Amino acid sequence: MRLRPSVPLLLATLLLPAAALAQSTPAFTPPTPAQIRTAATPATDLTWYNHAVIYEIYPRSFQDTNGDGIGDLNGITERLPYLQALGVDAIWIAPMYPSPQVDFGYDISDYTAVDLQYGTLADFDRLLAAARDRHLRVLLDMVLNHTSDRHPWFLDSASSRTNPHADWYCWSDGVSPNSPNVTDYQKRFTVQSDRGPVVPPNNWESLFGGSAWQWVPARQQFYYHKFYRQQPDLNWRNPAVEKAMFDAMRFWLDRGVAGFRLDAITTLFEDPQLRNEPVAAPGLNAQGDPILSDIYTDNLPEVHGVLRRMRAMTDAYPAGAYPNARVLIGETYLPNTAALLPWYGTPAQPELQLPMDMFVGFHPEGGVPGPNVNLSLAHFRQSLSDMETQLDGHQPLLVFDNHDNPRSWDRFGDGETPDNKLRIAKLIATILYTTRSTALTYYGAELGMTTHTPTRKEDVRDPIGITGWPAEKGRDGERTPMQWSPLPPSASFSSNAHPWLPIGSDYPTVNVQTETGQPDTLLTWTHDLIDLRRGYPALHDGGIVMLDTANPSVLSYVRKGPDGSAILVSLNFTDQPQTVHLDLAAAGVGNHYTWVHMDANAQFGPLYTLSPLTLPPYAALITGVK
Repeated sequence: MRLRPSVPLLLATLLLPAAALAQSTPAFTPPTPAQIRTAATPATDLTWYNHAVIYEIYPRSFQDTNGDGIGDLNGITERLPYLQALGVDAIWIAPMYPSPQVDFGYDISDYTAVDLQYGTLADFDRLLAAARDRHLRVLLDMVLNHTSDRHPWFLDSASSRTNPHADWYCWSDGVSPNSPNVTDYQKRFTVQSDRGPVVPPNNWESLFGGSAWQWVPARQQFYYHKFYRQQPDLNWRNPAVEKAMFDAMRFWLDRGVAGFRLDAITTLFEDPQLRNEPVAAPGLNAQGDPILSDIYTDNLPEVHGVLRRMRAMTDAYPAGAYPNARVLIGETYLPNTAALLPWYGTPAQPELQLPMDMFVGFHPEGGVPGPNVNLSLAHFRQSLSDMETQLDGHQPLLVFDNHDNPRSWDRFGDGETPDNKLRIAKLIATILYTTRSTALTYYGAELGMTTHTPTRKEDVRDPIGITGWPAEKGRDGERTPMQWSPLPPSASFSSNAHPWLPIGSDYPTVNVQTETGQPDTLLTWTHDLIDLRRGYPALHDGGIVMLDTANPSVLSYVRKGPDGSAILVSLNFTDQPQTVHLDLAAAGVGNHYTWVHMDANAQFGPLYTLSPLTLPPYAALITGVK
């Protein structure tokens, strides 16, 4: 639900220009010996989600079965054999509830039904049963921060100050334009009330542009909306709101879902004093608004109480068809990996099982403009080390791709040759599937689907792209339909020649049918990585030791399994061959390889030794060692 972090709208720590971020990036901080020992210890908790591959499905874009150009639940059911064969453990379905579709489902008007464009509850139940038959779990997106302004709760709340839902949303009388501390920005939104001109109570901004306060004449008050004005924020200080939302979650748990991804979970509470946000940086953002911090509208401590109660509710819930726990995954855009730790809670009061680590995959990084500006080895090494040493042994969840950000290889790629772009995509996939993280991926990532950003404003569907054009072109580019085959006009996504978004222009070569079974494709590489992850104890539940940490060009680490086995991963982050001399003894393993899996031909030492080792440009090496 968040905007891409390249737009200066998220957190004060992510609001600096890219050059400033690069200058502020510290040198690699080596872990302490105690941290190394902890990271190297194999896992003992084999709960399913600690080792899962979770696959995000944007339902509008996955598979259309009725020819209307929009994906549907029956389309997901139809494609379950593909997901099972790929090695997926669980699917996360982006919102499929009834919605006016202002934000394509993240504006919900009914939490206990299915939008008719996606199907029916009966279709969902069939999907759930079919997934269970294939040993696939189903996770739903739960949007707790806000509803649609068409939800019956809000329609009631907005009608008067005395109705049963009057206090279910965040309302304010506003203030006089002449009040102390009123900013010029607030005055831009002056309205006439029964008591004269009033302005919003503070300078808070919507992440999608303009004031975060919307005037309602019937109440003579403003309501708060962190996102679109059609997405009013719920008042989580009202216990009735918590009860209603927990009841909605129970509705789906009763049907058999395995858990939830919690949208925008850090934003549930706002400062009750309604204090102005401080300015975070000079200038204006892509929407033409001041660049503000969000210390009063994001990551407030009260949210942790909600999560503790939610976790108690889901933990006590019968496991049913899904043994070994339901799972809560949080959309947690935070300034660094260490900031994730409170979101796990404590042993006595647990919260999320899997807060998302966005720092590795989405944090703006890089130096001066040029090739590979974002493929910063220093950033990856530090982030992965932090993931292992700053979370007190909790299970990490890496994210490189989702429905709110350009495809990862478009962000990290060198922008020059298709071959290099493919190799960089393989590097990213290798990190995702060979580190200790739970792996969260996004439909089409296994193919190398690219970001197809509209080139004309009239083609934009995402409202933020419409309001922010041309500085902000929206998120349509990462939401184009799944490319199943090279067949025109819609790559077997739909029989409709004009789906809701155009098919990516590269579909003749980047598609499931063409890539299946071919040795050099990203789909084959991804399938092999998942097989290795599932088949080798060292990758499935092994500890990790970072190697050669001063190397500016090659990232190397060893995974050590509970059975004593070990696997080396070595990744060349440059477009030139790199020779490395690895001290494998530092990881407690030998210098000989027993098997090799890679996408290029490395040069090894004599007699099956790994040092020295020469890696081709952007090569990814995975090898057993002893």
